[in-house]
Amino acid sequence: MTTDDIVIDVSQDWLQACFVQEQFMRGPVSNHCRMDYAASCRQMRALGGDCYDFSCQPDGQLTMLVGDASGKGVAAALMMASVQASVRTAALFTGSDLASLLRVVNTLICSSSPADRYATLFYAVINPVIRKLRYVNAGHNPPAILHRDGSVDWLEPCGAPVGLFPDATWQERTVQLRPGDRVVAYTDGVTEASSPFGAQWDVEGLIRAVDARRSDSADALVRSILAALDDFSRGIQTDDATVAVLCVR
Repeated sequence: MTTDDIVIDVSQDWLQACFVQEQFMRGPVSNHCRMDYAASCRQMRALGGDCYDFSCQPDGQLTMLVGDASGKGVAAALMMASVQASVRTAALFTGSDLASLLRVVNTLICSSSPADRYATLFYAVINPVIRKLRYVNAGHNPPAILHRDGSVDWLEPCGAPVGLFPDATWQERTVQLRPGDRVVAYTDGVTEASSPFGAQWDVEGLIRAVDARRSDSADALVRSILAALDDFSRGIQTDDATVAVLCVR
C-alpha cells in the first residue's frame, strides 16, 4: 500500500489478525466436562469465514459451534468474528433456550452487517451424563451422528442462516446419543472438495473416512478425516474447510 512516497507495511497487522482469529478457535483451556472432542479449521487464505468453538460450561455441559460465513478472506473473517462474539454474548442472557439465542444473534447480525452477508451456524449443547444433545441449525450443512451399528442420523437445518431475515425463527431439537456415537460437524469446504478429475468428495467420502477410523480418539479422527480429504483432492483446497468431532463415551 502506498500514499504519496510513504510505504505502509501491513504485514504485522495481518499477523495480528490471524492470531486473533486463531484465538477464537482455541477451545476451552480445561476440559472439565470430561468429553472427547476436537476440531480443525483450514482457511483457504490467511483469514477466512469458517469457525469452530467448544466451551465447557460450569454445569459440566459442552457447547459446540461450527459456522461458515458467506464469502472469503477478510470480509468473511470479520463477519464470522462478529457472529462468534454475538453467540458468546447471547449465551449469557438466553440461558438454555437455544432458539432464543439464535434470534438474538440474528438481530445483532442483521443490524450490523450488509444485506448480502450471512452465516450458517450449527450450535449444540451436550449433556455428557445423560448423553443428550440439544441443537439449533441455522442453514448449516447437517452434521452426522454415526452410530456404532453403522447407521447415520443427520442434524438437519431448523431455520435460515443468520443475517438474512430480521424476523427469522428457529426450532430447538433434541437427540439422544449412545455410547460409541461419533458426532461430526463440518463446513461445505469439506464435502464440496474436488478430485483432479472433477469428482466431489461429498458426504459419502466423509462417512467413509469416519468409518475407516471410528475407534480413534476425536483428535486422531479429525486428523484422519483431513488426511483422507487431502488424498482425494491431491492437496488442492478451493474453500475454507472445518471439521469438528465429538466422541460419545
